[in-house]
Amino acid sequence: MIHPHALVDPRAEIDANVEIGAFTIIGPEVVIGAGTWIGSHAVIKGPTRIGRDNKIFQFTSIGEVPQDLKYHGERTTLSIGDRNVFREFCTVNRGTGGGGGTTSIGDDNLFMAYVHIAHDCRIGNHTVFANCASLAGHVQVGNYAVLGGFTGIHQFCRVGDHCMTGAATVAVQDIPPYVLAAGNSARPYGINVTGLKRRGFTAEGINMLKRAYKTIYKSGLRLDEAIGKIDEMVPEYGELDVLARFLKVEGRGIIR
Repeated sequence: MIHPHALVDPRAEIDANVEIGAFTIIGPEVVIGAGTWIGSHAVIKGPTRIGRDNKIFQFTSIGEVPQDLKYHGERTTLSIGDRNVFREFCTVNRGTGGGGGTTSIGDDNLFMAYVHIAHDCRIGNHTVFANCASLAGHVQVGNYAVLGGFTGIHQFCRVGDHCMTGAATVAVQDIPPYVLAAGNSARPYGINVTGLKRRGFTAEGINMLKRAYKTIYKSGLRLDEAIGKIDEMVPEYGELDVLARFLKVEGRGIIR
C-alpha cells in the first residue's frame, strides 16, 4: 500500500491499511490510522497523529512547524481525527509552546484546495472550508461551521457552531453560533437559515434563533443585557444555551 517511490521514516507508525502515493514524504513521529489514503507529493511531519479513513490529496503539507516568530523549535503536536478530507495544497501547522502546544482537528471536515490552518487552532467536526479559507493562529472553529472561499479569520478569534461566512469575508472579531457573516470587516446578516434547515432544525427552532439574533443585534440592549434575555429563553429552546455560553466568553468581542 506504500508506493516504492514514497519516503517513509522508520520511526513513523503507519497502519497496514494505509495507502501512500509516489514521492510523498512521511517523517518521524507520524502516526496514521487505518483506511487513510494519501496521494502523491504530500509532506507529513511529526509529531502528528492522524486518525482513520482520512483523504489527503497531492501537494499538501501537514504537520509543518508554525509560521510564528515566537516558535524556537520546542516539541509541539498536530492531532487530526477521522474521515477528514484535505484537498490539494492545504497547509496545516503544528502548535507552539506559548499557545498550548497543539493544533487539533476533529472528524468529518472538508478542507478544499489551498486552505491554511495555522498554529494552535482548534477545529470541531463537520466543518467545510472552501478554497483559500485561512485561519491565523489560535483560532477556534465550532461544529458545522462553513467558511466561504478566501475567508480570513484573525488570530484568537472564535467561529461558532453552525455559522457561515460569505466569500472573501475577513473576521477580526468572534462570529457567534448560527450567524451568517460577510464583508471586510465581517458584519452579521441574520441567521444561517439554509444551513440549519439542512441539518434538521425545525421551523420553531429557527424562529427562536431569529428572536435571539434580534435580541443581540436589533434590540438596542448592551451585550450583557442581551445575554440575560437569551438565558431566559434557554428553557424554551435548549439550543440557545450554545449561543449564550459562547457570548459569555471574554475574547475579541463579537462582530457588529
